[in-house]
Amino acid sequence: MSLITHLYGLVGYPLSHSFSGKYFAEKFAAQGLHHCAYNLFELNNITNLANVLAQNPNLCGFNVSIPYKQAILSYLNQISAQAKQIGAVNVVAVVNNNQQRQLNGYNTDADGFKQALLPFLKPSRYPARALILGTGGSMLAVKFALQSLGIAVSFATRSLKNSHSPNNTFLYTQLTPDIVAKHLLIVNTTPLGMHPHLQTCPNIPYHALTPKHICFDLVYNPAQTVFLHKAQEMGATACNGLSMLQNQAELSWQIWQEYA
Repeated sequence: MSLITHLYGLVGYPLSHSFSGKYFAEKFAAQGLHHCAYNLFELNNITNLANVLAQNPNLCGFNVSIPYKQAILSYLNQISAQAKQIGAVNVVAVVNNNQQRQLNGYNTDADGFKQALLPFLKPSRYPARALILGTGGSMLAVKFALQSLGIAVSFATRSLKNSHSPNNTFLYTQLTPDIVAKHLLIVNTTPLGMHPHLQTCPNIPYHALTPKHICFDLVYNPAQTVFLHKAQEMGATACNGLSMLQNQAELSWQIWQEYA
């Protein structure tokens, strides 16, 4: 059995839904990287990150999942320019400098999302407006990606208390068919519908969706959420988050290899 000299992993809570462990295990096996492994570090509090670092001296990098994509920022020594702009980190490189460990943060969610979305957009005409469901760390990356494409964004949330853009933010109870009709791209960044809560979905007027709509769900397990099922029933184009996950995972690997 090969000695694991390069350990990677995923930090978040909960992680029972995670696809990353299987994805990287298959990647390492296919490429003969028997010295590499990928573990799930399920932390019910981000303060437990110190224990993960102390107990795993061979840890070279890790991904960050919900709900810690913003909370991780205060634990980092360096943050990339793009991650600073976004305000969230989903990739950390663990760097050994003069026997001291340094944590460098990056964001690959934005580029991973953009790469997954572009095949569904008409090159000559992007949707004028997008409605982002949810206001967590994943929302920040989606907002950044959409704005980089020149697409204006609005938000739907359960509470306006922590809204990043109050002028463009609706409570779910305020969403009308007319609002949905004016946003031909709708992106779910909430965990609603994710395993094991399969019957949940964002509360929007689905009957207002049309074949002109594109509905993108960052959830990838299950492959078809209630959100996407309802969208398809109205003729809308539906896309789950698997391709985004694969894209951001490969971008994460590229970052870690820069320090290998």
